[in-house]
Amino acid sequence: MNGQSRASWLPLVIIAMAQIMMIFNIATLQVSIDGIASSFNSSATSIGSAIVAYSLVVAGFIMLGARIAQMLGSRRVFRMTVLAFGAAMAIMALSVGVPMMIVAQVVAGAAAAALVPTLVVLVADNYKGRQQEQALGWLGGAPAMGIVLAFLIAGSLATLLGWRVVFGLLVLFAAGIYKLSDKLSPAVGEPVQVDFGGVALAALSILFISVGSANLISWGTLVASPAAPFSFVDMSPAPIMILAGIFLGQAFIFWSRRRQAAGHTPLVALEVIDTATERSALGCIFIVSALASAITFLIPLYVQVVQGGSSFDTALAVIPFSVASFIAAVLVVRLYGRVPTSMIARNAFLLVAAGFALLGAVVRNDWTNGMVMLSMAIAGVGEGALASLLFNVLVSSSPKELAGHVGAARGAVNNLASAVGTAMATAFVIGILGVNLHANLVHNEKIPIELKSELNLDNVSFISNDQLRTVLARTSATPAQVEEAVLVNTDTRLVALKLTFLTFAGFALLAFFPAGALPRYERGEIPAEAQGAEPEEHPHERPGAPGVSQGAH
Repeated sequence: MNGQSRASWLPLVIIAMAQIMMIFNIATLQVSIDGIASSFNSSATSIGSAIVAYSLVVAGFIMLGARIAQMLGSRRVFRMTVLAFGAAMAIMALSVGVPMMIVAQVVAGAAAAALVPTLVVLVADNYKGRQQEQALGWLGGAPAMGIVLAFLIAGSLATLLGWRVVFGLLVLFAAGIYKLSDKLSPAVGEPVQVDFGGVALAALSILFISVGSANLISWGTLVASPAAPFSFVDMSPAPIMILAGIFLGQAFIFWSRRRQAAGHTPLVALEVIDTATERSALGCIFIVSALASAITFLIPLYVQVVQGGSSFDTALAVIPFSVASFIAAVLVVRLYGRVPTSMIARNAFLLVAAGFALLGAVVRNDWTNGMVMLSMAIAGVGEGALASLLFNVLVSSSPKELAGHVGAARGAVNNLASAVGTAMATAFVIGILGVNLHANLVHNEKIPIELKSELNLDNVSFISNDQLRTVLARTSATPAQVEEAVLVNTDTRLVALKLTFLTFAGFALLAFFPAGALPRYERGEIPAEAQGAEPEEHPHERPGAPGVSQGAH
């Protein structure tokens, strides 16, 4: 392929198909929350554990995955990981319980950890010059619209045929991608130093932070609850794990600096995070990714569990957020160079906060409320603008030779945030629900003490009214007592969701001032040789690096 001829767009279609396959996996989990929970006779929030498991594995090993792709060759790694992802979808389709589902998502996450960074390298391998810039733009923008299609298609199929069929079709889709992948340009691997010490520190840091965040409510915020697996002087293990994760993250940075000073290649070049502006960009990416994962988990929970809607209803409900996100991600590039990046980011975070706050104020048991749709669209505009802007300014602030390292760092932060966002949403919903149920049931004179003891209020789950009736049918509850308990469940669930939305609105506001420290955006093209490049010999020479629009997600 030379600079005068145009390559076929077929390789880009194949690359985009792999990206869509990964999107469909999470989208199917989200739109099928109630169906999967009913199949496994578990709570709806258990599906959140599977999403967290997937994101956690991707975040922990994406930097290693980038090195593997560089070492073995992008096409070979692409084919291997597509097969592994297809196998994970087969395990999902055949799952008989929550543990098997989580195993499937761990396998899928491991495959995605190597597949995600490989996609950008494949674009560099198959396209050059202006065509490569176009391909990167389409690849970056595809996920936002892919999410809309995934929710609609997965929602429709899950409603008509069942969620297992959707995962079965993903197995066939993976097989088709593998068959077509021989059309990709082969790339020869190159010798690469793999920092296994850095891999272990990064993975453990992400694991501890994610697991600690996910169990902050169930294990106890400070004092260990009965559900905690262990305690240290009666202290909950959840905050201990979060602190340990932060410590290991600092240890990872210290280790990488020592390794780089000794002339060895670190897992990720520290030049991409060595200024306050770059750290501000990564921090903002973390916050907006966590907020996006929270809203796309809470809305399906609301539609299916609170309202009893189908998977297709869930897909329709998420459309205002996803479409608004896509449009904002595409249009915000027109503001680059005209409006300071800090001003764009601050106003976008205000939009996200306003959307979450409005959701908390207007959600009811009737989805036809137009204000709910408007709230999600407002949050979507802010999220889409931020997701597109933040990655561009992060690339722009780093030397062009480190574009591959920027992508790996951004991928790790993005997926860690997705895991933490879903985990925190689950923790807040269950925590607030538990407090409200205790307050309402303990003092409810219509429900006798004997029945309260049978309900086991120490083990609260976010369940539908039908599931609650099934549980109460195994107790001594009379029909009148059942209906009273269902009424309490209906009210407390809605309050838990409303307060959780309002809490996340507060989290969005926390990013307002840090967003003022974002680096400046500079237009230009990232050269092909920047993909997966090693750190330059003089890391302290910081030439301005151009950026490229990578889209919303």
